[in-house]
Amino acid sequence: MFVRIAGFAHRRKWIALILWVAVLIGVWGVATAVGDAYKNDTSLPGTEAQAAADLLKEHGAERAGDTVDIVLHDEGGLTGVRERVEPMLAEVAELPNVGEVRSVYDNPTAVSDDGTIGYATVELEVPSDDMPAEDTERILDVAQGIEGEGLQVELGGDAVRLIAESETGVGEAAGLVAAMVILVLMFGTFIAAGLPIMIALFAVGSTVGIIVLASHIFTIASWTPPIMFLVGLGVGIDYALLIFARYRAELVRGAEPERATVTALDAAGRSVFFAGCTVILALLGLTALGLGSIQGMALSVALTVMMTMLASLTLLPALLGIFGNRFARQFRARAEKRRAKGKNEDGERWRKLAAAVQKRPLAALVLAAVLLGALAFPALSIRLGFNDAGNDPSDSTSRQAYDLLSQGFGPGFNGPLLVVTDGGDGSADEAAADAAQALAQTEGVAATADPIPTPDGEAATVLVYPTTSPQDEATTELVGTLRDDVLPGLTADNGAEYLVGGATAASEDYAGKLADRMPLFILIVVGLSIVLLMAVFRSVLIPLKAAFLNLLSIGAALGAMKLVFQDGALGFESGPIEAYVPVMIFAIVFGLSMDYEIFLISRMHEEWVRAGEKDPSRAIREGLAHTGGVITAAASIMIVIFAAFVLSPQRLLQQTGFAFAVAIFVDAVIIRCMIVPAVMQLLGRRAWWLPAPLARVLPKVELERV
Repeated sequence: MFVRIAGFAHRRKWIALILWVAVLIGVWGVATAVGDAYKNDTSLPGTEAQAAADLLKEHGAERAGDTVDIVLHDEGGLTGVRERVEPMLAEVAELPNVGEVRSVYDNPTAVSDDGTIGYATVELEVPSDDMPAEDTERILDVAQGIEGEGLQVELGGDAVRLIAESETGVGEAAGLVAAMVILVLMFGTFIAAGLPIMIALFAVGSTVGIIVLASHIFTIASWTPPIMFLVGLGVGIDYALLIFARYRAELVRGAEPERATVTALDAAGRSVFFAGCTVILALLGLTALGLGSIQGMALSVALTVMMTMLASLTLLPALLGIFGNRFARQFRARAEKRRAKGKNEDGERWRKLAAAVQKRPLAALVLAAVLLGALAFPALSIRLGFNDAGNDPSDSTSRQAYDLLSQGFGPGFNGPLLVVTDGGDGSADEAAADAAQALAQTEGVAATADPIPTPDGEAATVLVYPTTSPQDEATTELVGTLRDDVLPGLTADNGAEYLVGGATAASEDYAGKLADRMPLFILIVVGLSIVLLMAVFRSVLIPLKAAFLNLLSIGAALGAMKLVFQDGALGFESGPIEAYVPVMIFAIVFGLSMDYEIFLISRMHEEWVRAGEKDPSRAIREGLAHTGGVITAAASIMIVIFAAFVLSPQRLLQQTGFAFAVAIFVDAVIIRCMIVPAVMQLLGRRAWWLPAPLARVLPKVELERV
């Protein structure tokens, strides 16, 4: 199959290229015309926070739009700036998508005790996710237009935070530039260096366009496209590079361009295909979590990986057909110059490294395991949650609004709990009043607001302000105390139903839901990957070894991410790890780690078969010699691309990019260059053992042609 695809794409190069260009232009033309319809599905069936939201909706209290807070600060007191503030609020009330503005001067509780900090509430006519950025910027411009003479004006709310988060592109651009530099150093020509990047851009560009269209039918979160770009760019360059490196090796050996293309696709192309399948399997395992936004992300990224595979197997051979003769002259000339200078043959350093590890495999294994174990240990204390304005850059208006509200009204003001009351022996208002009184006396509660009845009068809500910030562990403990101890006691007294909801409680519920479903997800992903690798390598021990080492690299990535983002190392704002991130990292990194596993072990197996299955030690050395440089180069590109996303203003992308970069570094440098050669040396011939019953059941898959 791979030979036929490679031959057809190489011979019909212009047809293949035109088809890909037509797909890219056509998809984006339609996507631009219809626009996107991303939906952030945060529903959590079976959780108390979701039950509280459903109860409010049932009683007519569903919120149509969100709010923006205009936070004011003046050391001389807000009374003295009233003549400047009220005209500004009146102007804001006339702006598009603004429903109502509640003045700071109409609500005594909206001003701090010392009178220096206060806030006005802007009710939007649409949810924050649907608020056009230009309309939010108008509110910001009008509000901050009165600043000066001691008056500070900052804006808070999800709509304001979305303005900053939309300012992406720096990370992507930096990653592409760094990738281009590495590829030029590797291949010595800009055209050759540009091919892997072109493959990635075609694949990712087409897939993002498809997802824009699919968002009108399926639930796809707004944060999905950056994740697709992050993974697709790294994987696309990775896959194209693995095939292109084999193609270059065949040209240097004297093969004609078409023969080199066919050989590269028949060997490295097979590895890319099955490596991509493991990534897709791992991503599809995320659907077992049963969470809408994660399912949409998983399917979208899986489609991205599939498109990168298709581009690597069809578009790349076409481009090699166009530039093949030029590449043949350039690569052969460089090889001749190296030989004329008496330089070692390619892979000699990797061959020596493998030999050094083989001399003391146990020592190398123990040293690497200790390093990875120490790095993975912090992952045991990861705390899941969601970021808020307290994690935004210190110079952002949303962060300064957050800090001012905390200073004026207490740290819990930015994340109140919402207690919903329904039924009881008396009225809902009376039951809510009982709750407000009891909760106000609970340790960890700073204050409670007066009960607010729902429009139908059948239920009521009470806002509870913790003494600690939304992301503080004490706030998590308070949610548990209210649900397990305080409110059940009230229910026993008056028969009313009390539910703790709100954004802070929903974050805790979401994190708990993910933690509960993680074991099933891990079992599915690891189990399917082991079965696939058994079929590919005809071995039991190699897949088990691969699964364990992948788990170790994931643990190291999570541990490093915990130190940096939860504990605040390297100057990042401390806070919980985004609840989405660990499962995304597990699925994607587990699949990506299998890429290098398949590429390295398949080459070892190729050498093992070539030598008549007589010398496993030589197969290990030659396998690393032929793939070590390519794996390192591919890993370097993925590392710089992923690490560049730390420059993103979105904390989700910062955490994801950092964890991916650490995982790929660990996998390519420590695991593939030290642990794998050591383990394969210790296993010897047993590495390729497969019980006869399993051999009969498993399909036989050939990764290479010798």
